[in-house]
Amino acid sequence: MRDLARAEFAPTAVYLNTASHGLTPSRTAAALREAVEETVEGRIDMVRWFAVIEQARARFARLAGLAPDRVALGAAVSAHVSLVAGSLPPGAEVLVADGDFSSLVNPFAMRADLKLRTAGLHELADAVRPGTALVAVSAVQSADGRLADLAAVAGAARAHGARTLVDTTQATGWLPVDADAFDYTVCGAYKWLLCPRGASFLTVPGDGGDLVPLQAGWIAGERPWDSCYGMVEEVARSARRFDISPAFLPYLGAERSLALIEEAGPEVVGAHDRALAACFRAGAAERGHRPVPGDSAIVAVPGLGGAAEALKGAGVEVSGRAGNLRAAFHLYNTAEDVERLLAALPRA
Repeated sequence: MRDLARAEFAPTAVYLNTASHGLTPSRTAAALREAVEETVEGRIDMVRWFAVIEQARARFARLAGLAPDRVALGAAVSAHVSLVAGSLPPGAEVLVADGDFSSLVNPFAMRADLKLRTAGLHELADAVRPGTALVAVSAVQSADGRLADLAAVAGAARAHGARTLVDTTQATGWLPVDADAFDYTVCGAYKWLLCPRGASFLTVPGDGGDLVPLQAGWIAGERPWDSCYGMVEEVARSARRFDISPAFLPYLGAERSLALIEEAGPEVVGAHDRALAACFRAGAAERGHRPVPGDSAIVAVPGLGGAAEALKGAGVEVSGRAGNLRAAFHLYNTAEDVERLLAALPRA
């Protein structure tokens, strides 16, 4: 892991803020520079670029444990969630976790004709009831790194005939999630998957579930190059019918970043990340703090959110969220980074 990090990353500070944005690997930066030069010099090959984008789709599909025809491409999680929200009938009940990330929750709140209900993260499975149409939850909570009991949520949803939507933005890359266990998953790829911001993924059932391809443009046609004008006569038979036209630069970079994650192996990366997080959790407790317990790559220390700016001045990049100091450990981090963070951490 250390050799990979040295080859691909060059942070100028102790970077422990992947939960906000991942670092760009050198291979990804090279792909972006090459693509920009092609646009500057007029060497634009859209056919080749679209082929690379399909490779990115296939790479994400492997990470999610699905076939590529069940993966749709987008630019942001909230846009994917909006498709799911728009597919629900009036009066449908949606169950979400208290304090979950707004991009997952707010598209449902914007529909006044839906019943939005919340429950504590660890009570979510028990809160599913007859009449619940959809349960939406993040696999890992952004604010404090807590892990959802996804197996319990999926089981309760099946028992009551509800669909499931899981946001894997803070998970995929270090915490393998079997997307096939849920109806829909969404993932913003600029965090743990180290992609440029502007690449996101939606996974759907083999039949597309209940989604209507409201965003379908020419790219969503079964034969895109024959669907450029007028009404698209046949939308794609795969999840590509839910694509928006992908932004070239983010996806050309994403293919390289996803290749790196595949090479490293999410299980190996996860073990590395969790070990560093456990060291920080223990060290923070020794200094009189009470970090949120668990086995997550994200560690939150309640009450210390205001210390993030001071830590930045000490050359340590973390974030403050919901009153917590939030440190996030990924494949480019080392034990030395943990020591630097602990040395700069104020005592309770």
